[in-house]
Amino acid sequence: MSSWLRPCALLLSPPVLVLFDHGTPKGLARALSGHTIQTAQDKGWDTFSNGALLNAAEEAGFELLLTTDRRIRYQQNLRVRRIAIVVLTGSTKWSCVRQHADRIAAVLASATPDSYSEVEIPFEPKSGRD
Repeated sequence: MSSWLRPCALLLSPPVLVLFDHGTPKGLARALSGHTIQTAQDKGWDTFSNGALLNAAEEAGFELLLTTDRRIRYQQNLRVRRIAIVVLTGSTKWSCVRQHADRIAAVLASATPDSYSEVEIPFEPKSGRD
């Protein structure tokens, strides 16, 4: 292997075990293909409250929760959590979210245990009719 490849390899983030909550667009999993993605629905956790979902996710070894629930920050004491939380704010429409998949992946890659981040997804401009 060439020596110039080694520093680049260090910049790659290791795979992360990510849990999507019920509002996270499933299409985003393709953009995060270097990571292991599971959904709350697949795990049978889609009806859990935020606290129960965070408990189950941490007990199952998830490293990051990707959610659309902005209230989680105010409803839970996140200081006692090990899991990183990334919240998609704004639009959750896949046509909008997919345009920002690189930003979401970058935030996911920089997340650390117990961190909290928000990624703003702008709404599509409404087309005006004259």
